[in-house]
Amino acid sequence: MGSPLPALRASVGRLHELCRGLDEAQLETQSFCNEWPIAGVLSHLGSSAVIMRRGLEDALAGRSTPDDFAPSVWDGWNAKSPRAQADDALVEDERLLEAFEVLSGVDRARLGLPMGPLTLDFDHVVAMRLNEHAFHTWDIEVVFDDDAHLPADAAAVVVDNLELIARFTARSTGEERTVRVGTTDPVRRFALHLAPDNVELTAVPGGGPESEDLVLPAEAFCRLVYGRLDPDHTPLVRGDTALLDTLRNVFPGI
Repeated sequence: MGSPLPALRASVGRLHELCRGLDEAQLETQSFCNEWPIAGVLSHLGSSAVIMRRGLEDALAGRSTPDDFAPSVWDGWNAKSPRAQADDALVEDERLLEAFEVLSGVDRARLGLPMGPLTLDFDHVVAMRLNEHAFHTWDIEVVFDDDAHLPADAAAVVVDNLELIARFTARSTGEERTVRVGTTDPVRRFALHLAPDNVELTAVPGGGPESEDLVLPAEAFCRLVYGRLDPDHTPLVRGDTALLDTLRNVFPGI
């Protein structure tokens, strides 16, 4: 995997350009994410930036982050006004990016950040932040532009992490079959194995578009796996388009 830092830097710039100057009414407009208005999405990005930066510092110092740290951060951000959530989020978003960028090569090489059941190295930590950042930026952007899509540089990183993400987002629908999916920009191939009690997404080499059940842009497949490919925001796809409804049920969103 190439460094995801340039794509994250671009995503941060995109978010800041999008959100600077939003007024109170716009901040309280419902985002694509059902749980939150735009200010809530920004609050989530801001609080997660604070938590990740603390985790980064603790991991490099060889200490554990206290269990009550994240809940205390969430409580603090939930108590902020929408204006403060938005303004403070952009500050903390930039601070986390700068924390990544200033790390020396030695620190990047030795980083191991615990995240749930996983321990992530530097590039995977940055990629995880990019995943979250790109999708929540889209959650806001699509409110103002129905044609919004994930930027190509972000999609190129996210698409290569989908196997891991699908472990957490996929839900069995009771069907048993294998769906072959191809993407463009960049070109990738996946096999989605559906079983009554589990779902597995795997990247596969070789083949071509004629061997796929469904072919769609990589950014659209990424949004599908993250539950963001509703009919109103679906580009042209090739193949068995009826499969989209099946896959939307498999990936209800996070």
